[in-house]
Amino acid sequence: MLNETLQNQLQAYLQRVTVPITLTASLDDSASAQEMRQLLETLARLSPQVTVTFDGTDARRPSFAIQRQGSAMDLRFAAIPLGHEFTSLVLALLWAGGHPPKVAPEVLQQIQALPGEHQFEVYMSLSCHNCPDVVQALALMAVVNPRIRTVVIDGALYQAEVQARQVMAVPMVYRNGEVFGSGRMSVEDILAKLDTAAVARADAALQDKAPFDMLVVGAGPAGAAAAIYAARKGIRTGLVAERLGGQTQDTLGIENYVGVRATQGPQFAADLEAHVRDYEVDVMARQRVARLIPAPEAGGYVQVALESGAVLQARSVVLSTGARWRTVDVPGEDAYKNRGVAYCPHCDGPLFKGKRTAVIGGGNSGVEAAIDLAGVVAHVTLLEFGDALRADAVLVQKLHSLPNVTVLTQAQTLEITGDGQKVNGLRYRDRASGDEHTVALEGVFVQIGLVPNTEFLQDVLARNSAGEVVIDAKCQTSLPGVFAAGDATTVPYKQIIIAAGEGAKAALSAFEHLIRHPAPMPQATPAPQPTEPMPA
Repeated sequence: MLNETLQNQLQAYLQRVTVPITLTASLDDSASAQEMRQLLETLARLSPQVTVTFDGTDARRPSFAIQRQGSAMDLRFAAIPLGHEFTSLVLALLWAGGHPPKVAPEVLQQIQALPGEHQFEVYMSLSCHNCPDVVQALALMAVVNPRIRTVVIDGALYQAEVQARQVMAVPMVYRNGEVFGSGRMSVEDILAKLDTAAVARADAALQDKAPFDMLVVGAGPAGAAAAIYAARKGIRTGLVAERLGGQTQDTLGIENYVGVRATQGPQFAADLEAHVRDYEVDVMARQRVARLIPAPEAGGYVQVALESGAVLQARSVVLSTGARWRTVDVPGEDAYKNRGVAYCPHCDGPLFKGKRTAVIGGGNSGVEAAIDLAGVVAHVTLLEFGDALRADAVLVQKLHSLPNVTVLTQAQTLEITGDGQKVNGLRYRDRASGDEHTVALEGVFVQIGLVPNTEFLQDVLARNSAGEVVIDAKCQTSLPGVFAAGDATTVPYKQIIIAAGEGAKAALSAFEHLIRHPAPMPQATPAPQPTEPMPA
């Protein structure tokens, strides 16, 4: 199961385990149980601190619990955590075995101080690149706080359970039997949902921050590059973003970033964050921007108002808010999101094993999604609005070679239908004949490109008809002191390396602006007026 090289690497990691841990397995006679037994026996063989027993009584079989000697921690894997989750297993073993996690002390203190009892169940798939962050966050919480219990469940391994709970997207998290959240979440995100008082205190503290020389909005490749270049100039730099890493968090493989031969999107995002934090950048994560207020209207500083109510001030601003998946905007799409409507075939595809699915979009993303899904699902119907597929010829050729794929061109999606609980079909119009048709299916994957995250700008600065911020060669927007970079702008070719370069250019242009425009003079506080006549 683990080749010799991987076993040697794992053995080196397990040397960091200083406290004895026990792996207690609950098995049955299935082939998956035999694979789990083999994995656990290998782990025990690689470290004298790891013991395995096979007398578990968990109702989920196969599964195993990780228990630290002398601790009441409750962390279980109803899964064979390989693939993307192998790192999650290794980290869980290290943390349970006494190795300190690379997490800020205040985060650990917040986990330890959480009141109440919390039983988390997280459904994942081994091919999901969004799942490890959630799995690792909840595993850490179970290790740190004995009142938190976490079970990691492989949806492909527990199909009956997934169907009973109608889990159609991963990661999906339940807390105390109720849906807690879905999609990528960091430990900070989870804590923010559980500890609202701490979030309110943190939001209030933002209001008291001194003005920045440069404030970067957005933390994808463009935002990270801008923040790094600004901080290296020795100026007061802030970075505010809803999530660190931007779209790279949702990218599977990256093989065209010069100097990095190959990496995974989540790892690339983590590297971006680590690089930014190497410098004196005030990082304000999990914050949504509500509006931008131009300097002439804000006493000389550009203001960035957050949805939390706080207002940040800066002498210059770099907008790098990126883009998000474009939606079809037809009836049923919102109603059945995560209940049959999905946007990531790599993450959610295994949940539709043996079922009928559709892919909307005939570009590279759509055709690649159809090819990937064809190896898992019973049948794929690909719908393209135009009269021909727009993907690369090699991808189109591969697609047409697959026996369980139907390609429909000139197909206008009209509605995604369901039974009130989950998707059961899709209705489309043949644009050539005008006839309407219905396709019976269980899942719809939307792959029709991106839309820029610029709605909050409204009419403050110039945008084109697609909503992209209009910039010049130096990334200057139509608003003095405000620059923009990356996928939210009119720059052609939406690529990671281009976004990073544009972010650096925007920061350099903003720094030049700072040199040429002195900081606003602080407004003098009016002298108090005497209430009585001054003495002679």
